[in-house]
Amino acid sequence: MALTPETLLRHELVGLHARVVESTNPDAVGISGRVVDETMRTLTLSAGDRVWQLPKQGTTFEFALPKPRTDEAADAEKASGTTFELPSETAGPRAGQSGGCEGVAYVTVDGARLLSRPALRSEKAGVSTWR
Repeated sequence: MALTPETLLRHELVGLHARVVESTNPDAVGISGRVVDETMRTLTLSAGDRVWQLPKQGTTFEFALPKPRTDEAADAEKASGTTFELPSETAGPRAGQSGGCEGVAYVTVDGARLLSRPALRSEKAGVSTWR
């Protein structure tokens, strides 16, 4: 299953770039970085030497997702030796967002929708309320 805005909740979040856009804790708004860990109730973001453990409940996150590429585009990249990269954490009009980057889609998710055990949320077999 491809990682798209519609299927984000079914995928692994670790490794994605995330930013806090709303929170019950006003000091958390604007924190951005790579998701380095996820528990049932928290996301851990890392940016450089800073690490933040943020509650999912009461927080709205914005995730940067690579846009799906066609096989032709992937083949061209392999041939040219280039790689696909997400925007840097300091680029663009606001931290973590590149503004005009065409290779990234931004998805905003209420943290309450992420409240579950990551392994159960992203399972591929059996009956799941996330399907």
